[in-house]
Amino acid sequence: MSGETDLGNLLNNLNPLLFDGDYVFCTVTNSVSESLSRLRPLASFSEAEGLSLLISQERADAEGLDYKGVFKGITLRVHSSLDAVGLTAAVSSCLAERGIPANVIAARYHDHVFVPRDKATEALEHLQALADPDSDPTLTQRGHSK
Repeated sequence: MSGETDLGNLLNNLNPLLFDGDYVFCTVTNSVSESLSRLRPLASFSEAEGLSLLISQERADAEGLDYKGVFKGITLRVHSSLDAVGLTAAVSSCLAERGIPANVIAARYHDHVFVPRDKATEALEHLQALADPDSDPTLTQRGHSK
């Protein structure tokens, strides 16, 4: 399956789901090849400063890793194509307009949004409204064809 590319269809079928657990972003600079299986990162990215990891807060605390902020993840269950244009912008703009930081990670089938833990329920509600523009008339301009 190649995934959806039409922004209107993506937004109409967003189907956001808040998943369990608290997550943190941290960086490790030492050799971590052996510890990666122990840390079980949800995501990683190699940066000049070290290997950035998205791992559970519980694991970060157990390993004594430094982090700033605790996040909840929201999976956008629509199957978005890696060639889709505008989904990340629409989601992050929706949340930015309400003062909610959005750390978006695009994976092969779905996009995942990490928001501060104390804003997770509010973010989920706004993303649900983004998928149903009739519930919020200010969202109809975001690529919906309704």
